[in-house]
Amino acid sequence: MTGLAVDEAAWGSAWRGRSPADKLLLCAGLVGCALLLPAWPGSVLVGLAAVALALGPARVPARTFGRAIRWPLAFIAIGALTAVVAVGDGGIGWAPDAAARAGSLVGHAVAGSAAVLLLATTTPMSDLLPELRRLRVPAAVVEVAGVTYRLVFVLLESLGTIREAQAARMGWAGPRRSYRSAGMLAAAVLTRSWDRARRMQDGLAGRGMETGLRVLPDALPSSRPFLAFALALPAGITALTLVVR
Repeated sequence: MTGLAVDEAAWGSAWRGRSPADKLLLCAGLVGCALLLPAWPGSVLVGLAAVALALGPARVPARTFGRAIRWPLAFIAIGALTAVVAVGDGGIGWAPDAAARAGSLVGHAVAGSAAVLLLATTTPMSDLLPELRRLRVPAAVVEVAGVTYRLVFVLLESLGTIREAQAARMGWAGPRRSYRSAGMLAAAVLTRSWDRARRMQDGLAGRGMETGLRVLPDALPSSRPFLAFALALPAGITALTLVVR
């Protein structure tokens, strides 16, 4: 089965053995600071802290973290461009405070994305979903997240198999063939994945699966020093931001 680089990084992270609740507390605090504090220096400090923790103590590969954040950065850049455009009587132009608005938007978004990726690259979904149940997240939300996570691997497996078959038939030789193969690949992956998901649902229904699929998660004890750090880091970033501002 084809894997996800972020998922593989989470399983191989040095923080794999830490309690998911501890990591959730740390990352939630960083996300809160990224959203509530001013972009300078609050968001900058949050982004630096998240990247330093991921590449340092958590030992997430820098290449994996960089590849994971590049797509959020692309969406952030597009959002920043659309946020600084003003439409008036004279037509389309730049807003008077375009630089400040773009800087604030990019700072908050990048810092929040880095904090979320810190959690994603250090906590496998098999640890995170049971923790969400313990935190009283609605069961339907947890089940949808679990099914979506499993179907991602179905999509990736179908994508790899079909693309390999196309490449063996020279389907990607030249721009014209590549364009045609890309359309056929998208259509085939969607229909094949839908069929597999339907058959999976029929199989579970035939076994009388009317409730969630429960598994026995690993017992990962909480660490008091890590909890203290998870509380102290956002508090320190908040205090330093207030002093600088």
